[in-house]
Amino acid sequence: MPSENLRWKTLEGLKNSPKGQVTFDPYWSERGEHILAGCKETLSLSSHSAVILEQIDSKSLHKSSFLDSSSADSEESPASVSCSASTADLNGKLTTLSSAPSLKDQQKDILGLLPKLNVLQAVSDETRYESPEADISEVSSPSPPPAISLLSPKAMEMAGRIIRFEEDQREKAKMALRERQAKQEKLVESVASDKLEHLKRFEELRELKQRQEFQSIRDMMDRETKEIMGRHEKLKEEQRHRIKIQNLRLRELEQQRLREVEQEKQRQAEGRERLRSLNSIQEEILQINQLLELSGQTGSDLPAASLASYSSRGNQLCSQVSEVVRKTAEGEFPSLEDMTVAERALCDMRLAIRQMEEEAARVREKKKNEQEQEEERRKQEAVQAQQEAQKKAEQAAKEKAQKKGLQNSAEESTMKWYKELQDSAARCTQSFEQLSTPKDPQTKKLKLELQKAATIPVSQISTNSGSQLREIFDKIDKLLSGRAVVSGGKSVSASQHPQGLEFVGCKLAEKFVKQGEEEVASHHEAAFPIAVVASGIWELHPQVGDLILAHLHKKCPYAVPHYPPMKDGTAVEEYQKILGYRVDDSGVEGQDSFLKRMSGMIRLYAAVIQLRWPYGTKQGAVSHGLNHGWRWLAQMLNMEPLADITATLLFDFLEVCGNALMKQYQGQFWKLILLLKDEYFPRIEAVTSSGQMGSVIRLKQFLETSLQSRQISPPKGQLSSTFWRS
Repeated sequence: MPSENLRWKTLEGLKNSPKGQVTFDPYWSERGEHILAGCKETLSLSSHSAVILEQIDSKSLHKSSFLDSSSADSEESPASVSCSASTADLNGKLTTLSSAPSLKDQQKDILGLLPKLNVLQAVSDETRYESPEADISEVSSPSPPPAISLLSPKAMEMAGRIIRFEEDQREKAKMALRERQAKQEKLVESVASDKLEHLKRFEELRELKQRQEFQSIRDMMDRETKEIMGRHEKLKEEQRHRIKIQNLRLRELEQQRLREVEQEKQRQAEGRERLRSLNSIQEEILQINQLLELSGQTGSDLPAASLASYSSRGNQLCSQVSEVVRKTAEGEFPSLEDMTVAERALCDMRLAIRQMEEEAARVREKKKNEQEQEEERRKQEAVQAQQEAQKKAEQAAKEKAQKKGLQNSAEESTMKWYKELQDSAARCTQSFEQLSTPKDPQTKKLKLELQKAATIPVSQISTNSGSQLREIFDKIDKLLSGRAVVSGGKSVSASQHPQGLEFVGCKLAEKFVKQGEEEVASHHEAAFPIAVVASGIWELHPQVGDLILAHLHKKCPYAVPHYPPMKDGTAVEEYQKILGYRVDDSGVEGQDSFLKRMSGMIRLYAAVIQLRWPYGTKQGAVSHGLNHGWRWLAQMLNMEPLADITATLLFDFLEVCGNALMKQYQGQFWKLILLLKDEYFPRIEAVTSSGQMGSVIRLKQFLETSLQSRQISPPKGQLSSTFWRS
């Protein structure tokens, strides 16, 4: 059919029209444009519109012209176009066109109306595209049919189909647009959710990286901390190792120092032992040489030439030993070579005296054989003459002794004073008999504490305690005053027992004397610090001083001076105890030990009488001062000397107290010393055997040196001038 063919041509024309060439731009919303912005081209008729109009038959056009505008039930296509109030002029022209009889006029009118229809259609389309909701409302409520029919039925049908097609396409476009909008919204939501998830993953990744970085930093810090701690521990270990090595070195140095000190002590001990041996050798050589000289002086049986040779040999050997001793006087100890020289000299001296004795024995034997008959003849005469001479000698000795005033015992006043002191000491001992032999444990404990408090401070006095003497003195003074003192970490007082003061005083006196017997005997310099404390206690507590004297006289009766005689019925051991010897189960002590103890006690006594406590408050003369030292020395020279003892005690006393007596008595003292050397010393030599000449030689050298220089040196180890009595 021609109309069917025209449809396709119409569609082809619509396809080639500007609307048919509209393209969809997916980015219109991003640019803020309308979706149909590209359709707003200039409206124009298609090039095929004339052909279409020419092919429309006049019959169809005629039929359409006679359509009544008032008929309400005329057949209309659902696709007819209705005009609004704004298209009133167009409807009027169409009515006029429909009344024209000619086809060409109709075509010309249609061609003149088509641009306006196209413009209206475009405006309508734009309106629809701009407001889809209006289009939908327009479709749902069709406009009232036009008053007249514009085209033929086929044309109207075609136009209606076109309109429906356009509406369908518009609906499809709307649906597609809605679907696209929905898809776009979903896409946007999906993209937003993806982006949100990506953002979450990014945040999680960033947090993970931060945690990893933090963990790595913390691990690094932990590693650094561990390394630092490791280095610190290593340094500490190295430090401990160095300290350990240093301690080992210090210990080794200390051990080496101790070894050196021990070696030095051993060397000093060996040196002192060699010095003592050297002194003994010198003493023996001097004694032997003296025997040689005495043999020559007493008219030996030997010829003068032999005696001269032996004497020169003895002097030569004495010179050798003196040369060795002179080295030791400079502060050096004798060496082994020196001891070898001295021992060789001693052997030569012994050999010389032995040879002299053998030669003298041969001479005497020869003379004995020659004088045997003469001796028998003169025997009776010699015995008688000897008896007479002995009687005369005894008488002369008695007369001489009475003339010079020598005695065998102390004066009566001295002995009375001695007995009073001993009786006072005995009464003091009896007064605390209950405390000395306690029965209950409490009293026994108090006795031990008081005894420690009394004896320990005295034991602490030594040559190195000069700065501590006042503290020791104060402690002893407090104890004797009945005040509390600390001993062994405990507080003790003599007033805790009625007999405590007597007990403490007696124990103190015993301890002072024992210090002289032991400490001073071993170290002569210790006499002065002990004596100054004892002197201070003596001034403040005179009863303690009397006890010190009593115990000193009991231990050393020569300090009186007193030579106790042996009474009838007295055992030998008991008499030796009275003389001052120590007697125990092993027997009587040796003479050297006895003389050493006596020397220590005499030195302590000589120091006490010349020292005074400098911090005391008492003024004036002391109760037991240098006057007692002068009395003791004078009485010693008025008594017959005893072998070994007299020489030893005189030397010790003068060495300690001689300087103080010299300053106090001056010229009288030198007269006494001269008397001692010229008259009393020969008596000492007369009663001294050859084996006891050591002390005699020391006393002789001391007297000669003092008289030559008219000076006695201060004692070794004396205290400062503050302590000396005025």
